Amino acid sequence: MSIYDDLTNNFSRLPGIGKKSALRMVNWLLKQDITYVQNFARNLSQLQDKIKPCKICGAWTEEEICPVCSNPAREKNQICVVEESQDVSTIEAYGEYKGLYHVLGGLIKPLDGIGPSQLLIPQLLNRIKNEKIEEVIIATNPTVEGDTTALYINKMITEMNLSPSPKVTRLATGIPVGGDLEYIDKRTLSLSFRGRSQI
Repeated sequence: MSIYDDLTNNFSRLPGIGKKSALRMVNWLLKQDITYVQNFARNLSQLQDKIKPCKICGAWTEEEICPVCSNPAREKNQICVVEESQDVSTIEAYGEYKGLYHVLGGLIKPLDGIGPSQLLIPQLLNRIKNEKIEEVIIATNPTVEGDTTALYINKMITEMNLSPSPKVTRLATGIPVGGDLEYIDKRTLSLSFRGRSQI
């Protein structure tokens, strides 16, 4: 198999990229300036060495502590719980939320063998206990798995019997059932934060 075929297969394994799109990408790269292609290859080869999860929230960062967690201006009494690191970028892009984040690293999916112990839920509960969190905003996607995860987290927080107990809210207004945060427009996401409801 040639480099051309290998690279096409590599691209076709990316989410949302089929064989035809992969072929277009390889052909496009072949027509680009060599400097661009070399920079692209270098960035790709360094990706997993340079980028790692934040030690506090789990979002991708080049430092041990991400810019959000290390920012003293952030509201330290709120945690927004998201499924994946890219959800942090999505929420940050609209610029209204000023609290902290916690990345679960997935959702509870019993049929796939993914339970609470495979996610960063224990770390979340530990943060809630030790960081004097007043509100936990659950921003998992409005799917069966997202709802299951949200309800489980709410149950675990309730069972902690904290005094005072943090308010647990869920994004609501405007996000369609089965939707994905990554594809929600900024206005809808903003309304979802403002219209969040208590679980």
